[in-house]
Amino acid sequence: MQEQVVQQPLKEVIVRKRMRIMVAIDESDGSFHSLKWALNHLVDEIAPTNVPSQEECSLITLVHVHHPFQHYVFPAGPGGAAAFYAPPSIEESVRKAQAENDAVLLSRALQMCKDKMIKAESLILEGDPKDKICQATEQMQVDLLVLGSRGLGKIKRAFLGSVSDYCAHHAKCPVLIVKPPLEITKETSSKSKER
Repeated sequence: MQEQVVQQPLKEVIVRKRMRIMVAIDESDGSFHSLKWALNHLVDEIAPTNVPSQEECSLITLVHVHHPFQHYVFPAGPGGAAAFYAPPSIEESVRKAQAENDAVLLSRALQMCKDKMIKAESLILEGDPKDKICQATEQMQVDLLVLGSRGLGKIKRAFLGSVSDYCAHHAKCPVLIVKPPLEITKETSSKSKER
């Protein structure tokens, strides 16, 4: 009696490098929408935290950039040439409030990642957001930068500048700009009309 040997084709194992994704976070609803979009749509590119080898696990880096504290204030109006310097106590209280704000923003974003079982780290930088985000993507060798769009009109974008526009042109990695949903765009435009 002969034994029959059944040969099954070997399954091809595809080893794919997971992406290192950076998401810029600020106080806007648009930035949190972009994080939510990235977590929902790029999940195949991001390894969940239950992956056996944590070294192979992808990572989302949440970056928040705040402007540096100005030690002086120029008075508005006629005769605005003089500068008022902030005493150290004011500087300390402003920095403390800034740190608390940063912690609240990033803890909310980190919780969103944790809810999706995605490994995340946070990074707080000080300076011009446009430059600092581009520098961070290069230093950390990010594969994809995800940014929200505030939905500025063409005129406002031309005068105020746009972090997402700047990063799209100057970052050394691919940039994904997530447009805000219609309700966020309407809220932003109604707030600017009130001012």
